[in-house]
This record gives sequence, C-alpha cells and structure tokens, in this order.
Amino acid sequence: MTTITQVELLHVDLPPPVPRSDAIQSFVTQETPFVRITCDDGSQGIGYSYTIGTGGSSVMALLRDHLAPRLIGRDPALIEQLWRELMFHTHATTVGAITSLALAAIDTALWDWRCRRDGQPLWVAAGGAKPRIPVYTTEGGWLHLPTDTLVRETVAAQAAGFLGAKLKVGKPHVSEDVARLKAVRQAVGDGFELMVDANQCFTLSEALRRAPRYAELGIAWFEEPLPADDITGHARLAAASEVPIAVGESLYSTTQFAAYVQQGAASILQVDVARIGGITPWLKVAHLAEAFNLAVCPHFLMELHVSLCAAVPSAAWVEHIPQLDAVADSRLAIVDGHAVAPDTPGLGIQWRWDEIQRRARARHTLT
Repeated sequence: MTTITQVELLHVDLPPPVPRSDAIQSFVTQETPFVRITCDDGSQGIGYSYTIGTGGSSVMALLRDHLAPRLIGRDPALIEQLWRELMFHTHATTVGAITSLALAAIDTALWDWRCRRDGQPLWVAAGGAKPRIPVYTTEGGWLHLPTDTLVRETVAAQAAGFLGAKLKVGKPHVSEDVARLKAVRQAVGDGFELMVDANQCFTLSEALRRAPRYAELGIAWFEEPLPADDITGHARLAAASEVPIAVGESLYSTTQFAAYVQQGAASILQVDVARIGGITPWLKVAHLAEAFNLAVCPHFLMELHVSLCAAVPSAAWVEHIPQLDAVADSRLAIVDGHAVAPDTPGLGIQWRWDEIQRRARARHTLT
C-alpha cells in the first residue's frame, strides 16, 4: 500500500491581469493555497483552491493545524474515505467557505495523484463524457467598464472565437443595464450568446423588474440575481422569469445544491470545484444536475473545470477567466469555440513549481 509521507502547504498571491469588478466587490488578488502530497514511493500530487482576496490565511491555518496532519500515513487512493473523514473532522465549521476551500486543496491533490498513478487525464478518470466543451469569456464584461469598452471587448471576444460572453449587471437603474446590453447585442448579433451576472445584488422585487428587460435581449441566463441563501426568492424568480436562473458559485455543499433543485430555484448550476470542497463533491452535483435534466456551467477555475466539464454529460459551458498564467506553463486550448480537455495525466496543469515557491507568502511542511 502506498502511503503519504509528506504534505507541503504554500500560500501564493496572484494579482488578476486586468481590473475585475462587479456589483458588490472588486477582485483584488487571488489568494491561492497549494497542497503537494508526497508518498513513500516518491509519487506526488498537487492541488489548490483560491479566494478573491480575503480568507486565504484562514484556509492555510485550517490545512496546517487540522487537515493536513491527518493525511500522513494514509493511502491516497482512498479519496472518498479521506474526504468524508476530513469533512467530519471539521464538522463544527461546515458548511462554510473556509472549510470547503481547504478540503478542495487536498481533494484536488489526491485526484492529481490518482490520475498520475493511473496515467490518465482527469477528464477520462472522472467520467470521460466528451473531449471538449463550449467556452465563453467574462474577462471583458466587468461592471466598471464604460459601454464603448464593453462593446469593443465583446466584439473582440467574438472575433477570437468565443461562443459567448458574460456581462456584469447591477447599475443603479435598470435603464443603464439595458443600454449597455443593447449596445453589445447590436454589435455582436443574435447568434452570439450573452449572459448576465448580478453577483447577488438585487432584492426579489428588483430582480423581477429587471428579468423581463433582460429577456428582451435574448440573454442566455441571469446569474446570482439574489443573495445565495434566498432559495425561496430564487424559486419565485425562476417561476416568473423567461431567462434561465443560474446559481452556485456561493454554495458550499451538495445539500445546498439539492435544496435549490428540489425547489426548482435554478435551471443552471454553477458549481465551483474549490467552493464545493473539491472534485469529489463537484462530480456529485454534476450528476445530480444530470438526473434532473439541468445544465452545469461552473464558476471560475477554467484550468480545472475544462476537465471536469468534459467528464460529465450535464456540463454546457466553461467560463474563460485566466487565473494561473503566472505559475503554470499550460494554457487553455480553444478550438472552434470549444475548450479542449488536456490529455496529460493528472489535472492537466503544468505547474512552474519553482515560481510557486518563489512567490510563496507562507509555507509549511508536515511529515
């Protein structure tokens, strides 16, 4: 039996390549906790998660003090067993973002180890449903951008081969959102998909008011219109809206997704592999979506989500927001508007480990 003999923890900050803002926040830096496991036979696996600017030190503390020590001497092949043990070990802090982000860093390292051991790419090991997935961009749709820049960026994305673009909404008056969206729609035509994202900024009444105006422009989905814990409000909105409702980036457990599905509160599930706690629970949500004929369009983390979307039948889109260019040599391959899943064993990310170590703000090694 192979056993884990060492766990390395590193915290790296990755500033975004362009300013990013939405209706409630700005993306200042990506705090990135890394986990590298080493086994007694020399085999390794690397995993990670992220925050958008706060909480990274808390994730690292949870890993260092409570989770990583429990991996020493364990068999890395028992991924489901380890995930459940670690989750119940921190039961007093679940369900919550810090715990899920910490679990994800470990879980992705274990999956990386397994795929490398078996010589399989993640998308095959996790299901192998299809080798590529449609891709849309968010990088040119931030709320602070003036309308002419929004149009220029979206037209450029269309010319670059993307099949859609997501635009942030939440201007003080609905007319401002509509004017921006109309300008973009006129520039790209009806065949190019446009999505809108409110980042939880609306009340139910305001979302009900705005949804029909967005529908007039052929919007593909209305993302996070309300606070994520308002399942009843989302259900009322979903029943009234012609635009599909998308939620999930701020949900942190399979049971939270199940509650949305049970109440018909969303038709697009945007499960985030880091915020749900790793690949193990991500796959469960994806198969839940399949069972209820719902679409999975995950949030962020394109470098991981391309493989996970390729693994399952329910995935419909990958979101293009580069996050790891500074510490990885691999890049998302896009062909004819589709992201292509990496065929290399493991997660499919070619890490620059020397650069990760150079950038590390904090590091811990457990043996």
